[in-house]
Amino acid sequence: MKYLITLLTLSFFISAGFLHAQTKVIYAGTLLAVPGTSPKTEQTIVIQDRLIKEVHDGYLDMAQLALKKSEVSVIDLKDKFVMPGFIDMHTHITAERDPNAITHQWTTLEEADAAYNAIPYAERTLMAGFTTVRNLGGDPHVMNALKRAIGKNIIKGPTIIASNGAVSATGGHGDFHGYNDAILEMAGQDVSICDGSDDCTRAVRALVKSGADVIKITATGGVLSNTAAGVGQQLTNNEMISIVAAAASLGRKVAAHAHEAEGVNAALRAGVSSIEHGSYLNDESIRLFKETGAYLVPTLLAGVSVYEELSVNPNIPPAIIDKIKQVAPVVEASFKKALKANINIAFGTDSGVSIHGTNAREFELMVQYGMNENQAIKTATINAATLLGKEKILGTLTPGMQADIVATNKNPLEDISVLKNISFVMKLGSIYKNL
Repeated sequence: MKYLITLLTLSFFISAGFLHAQTKVIYAGTLLAVPGTSPKTEQTIVIQDRLIKEVHDGYLDMAQLALKKSEVSVIDLKDKFVMPGFIDMHTHITAERDPNAITHQWTTLEEADAAYNAIPYAERTLMAGFTTVRNLGGDPHVMNALKRAIGKNIIKGPTIIASNGAVSATGGHGDFHGYNDAILEMAGQDVSICDGSDDCTRAVRALVKSGADVIKITATGGVLSNTAAGVGQQLTNNEMISIVAAAASLGRKVAAHAHEAEGVNAALRAGVSSIEHGSYLNDESIRLFKETGAYLVPTLLAGVSVYEELSVNPNIPPAIIDKIKQVAPVVEASFKKALKANINIAFGTDSGVSIHGTNAREFELMVQYGMNENQAIKTATINAATLLGKEKILGTLTPGMQADIVATNKNPLEDISVLKNISFVMKLGSIYKNL
């Protein structure tokens, strides 16, 4: 009995995290601890209990660190360029566009199919160096289970901040299109579809009840909804004001899918925290970004990806083709306008529209369109962490921060394309990749 009590007590202390976790020491050849500043060479990072405990100049030995060799795991990254783990602020982790997919395959699928599909997508995303994502969509039953499975390390994937759907007007971008009424009735109405301020307040509350960490809205039409409704404003000004107020009352930020300037500006006036896409920014948009401090999440890769898909997918509906041809060519100019105005920009890819695991192509496009390499990395670290409201634990490799760390074999400040080949990934102090 005494032996059993001892075991139970020990088990409790282990589960409660009271036992001293093994310390990890990383020797970093080049360390970009704070993106946007200059990197340092020959750095020592001490990690304990999922957090960065210390960062030192030089390669310090265990005696200098006052650590016992038996309690330390040493990770040699002396030939690597080390950075904070990346954050993608706009993903769709449970799906991926496939030109060869059967158009109506959704009629045969279960929620479990989306969950199983997400397993390789999540792993690819993590292996690409993205240790945190904000997933703007997805069924709440799938997303909640996926977050739990990743949190328990049952499957490999990034930390997920999820919206569990999107608040959208009836017939809007987030609604269901392209089928007769009988099929739509069988599919059922999503809780996030709303009309009028009171109904949209209800939709926000329903999403938060479902476990949503952030609220996504479709302020304007979208390119990939199968309806010839354009990409102009769809939610009304008052609806968006009510959505933001309801979200704020429940401690949630609002991310607004928005393409044309009228919808972008209405969403900014309503108080959203970010504009997703922002394909048609005008001078008023820039003024409102500066006034509110909101972030642009440009998703440049999405525009490139759908335009590339035109040449390989004969099954794209005409309404979607028209919008691709309308929107894709203007994205670059809008991003350049935002960059010139020095508004807040956070990294986001819309992955799922593009192939999961290729998220780093967004860095290349940012640099191609005029951003410098260090700025681009900052959008996926410090800027993204700030937009998430997690700047005290994410975005830099300084004491007290979460041990989310990635590394490359070459210097991305000289060639941003090397970020497509991540050689080392650590999330919450655990190593998932070390080539």
